Amino acid sequence: MRRCRVLSVLPRAPVLAPFSVRSFRFQWPADLATSWAFEMETLILGWYVLVETGSVLLLTVFASLQHIGTLIAPMFGVMGDRIGHRNLLCGMRALYATLAATLMILAFMDAVTPMLVLIIAALMGMVRPSDIGMRAVLVGETMPPDHLMGAMGIQRTTQDSARIAGALTGAGLVAMLGMGPAYVVVAGLYALSVVLTYKAGSARQADATNVSTRPSPWRDLQQGLVYVWNTPLLLAVMCLAFLLNLTAFPLINGLLPYVAKEIYRADQTWLGYMVAGAACGALFSSIVLSRVGHAIQAARITIVACAAWYAALFVFAHVQHPAGGIAILFLAGCAQSASQVPMAAMLLRNSDEQLRGRVMGIRMLAIYGNLPGLLISGPLIAHFGYPVTATLYCATGLAFTLFITLRWRAHLWRSDAPANTR
Repeated sequence: MRRCRVLSVLPRAPVLAPFSVRSFRFQWPADLATSWAFEMETLILGWYVLVETGSVLLLTVFASLQHIGTLIAPMFGVMGDRIGHRNLLCGMRALYATLAATLMILAFMDAVTPMLVLIIAALMGMVRPSDIGMRAVLVGETMPPDHLMGAMGIQRTTQDSARIAGALTGAGLVAMLGMGPAYVVVAGLYALSVVLTYKAGSARQADATNVSTRPSPWRDLQQGLVYVWNTPLLLAVMCLAFLLNLTAFPLINGLLPYVAKEIYRADQTWLGYMVAGAACGALFSSIVLSRVGHAIQAARITIVACAAWYAALFVFAHVQHPAGGIAILFLAGCAQSASQVPMAAMLLRNSDEQLRGRVMGIRMLAIYGNLPGLLISGPLIAHFGYPVTATLYCATGLAFTLFITLRWRAHLWRSDAPANTR
């Protein structure tokens, strides 16, 4: 009798509740496969560009090309609101699979060059930045409000666990088998994600298909931009997201191959350990948020986590041994996830249901901060070195985080603000 009672309680636990939704049971593994492929591809190609060219500038160019699509990310939100977010995600992931298969064939033919890698990175970068936003909208569309924070925490584990598996598997596969066999795995993961994504979604998708009577896409986009501009909470979150992408993400993502090779004098295996260290911290934080997210004040946690993230990155910039760097990256990963999960939940919870796609598309526009952040860091590192450049980025980030908090204090910090509603 006692055993039956325990089993009946388990599905109601916050960490398990999102899986009671059929769409989420398909979307979670689809997002997981996509994220694993993303991380493997980024490490494989980033290391290839750095080794083949020996240029940190080209490495930052490669990393930047993966974000050029942020300029058109709002239009992906408009498209998702029109044709359905599941349908849009299926098309996007089919494109990933096609590009990965192309690179796989070129690798087996021994025809890969740095220029071809940059071209494929640019094509992927036109679409890839919108993936995270569209998958979040699909969760918000299918998930009951009381499970949203827990679902976002679980959904975030697809990215964090992928950084661990992708970092270790991607580096190991290339080292043992070469680029061609490694890309067989990458292309296979993308193909699997297409099939699983098609099974996700809800019946509400069909409501978005009647586009003949709707305004033009540009009018839809304008409506979304005006909505965000006139909603203080959404505008504050967008500014904070842009700041993080400008000053924090380049240090923990695009520049790690440079730190591994030039600062630690390590190989791609150590690079995999570094990425995995940050991802382990993010995964730990995501799991905690999936359990206690319903009881936290989202905006306050976001602000505190942003400050902690910059502090960890500052310490990391001055650590000279890879083992110590990995430990600090674990803490940085914890802070990163603790800032990103509540931020996404705030946007979904406080946005009009009919405008969620456009809001998250505009949120993805903030990823554009990676582009100038990475491109500026290249010359700065070449002239001043990595520690000085990272210190400058962290100091700038902390200063503007404080400014944003004070500017929108009533919407971000007050305990009775909607963003801090438990």
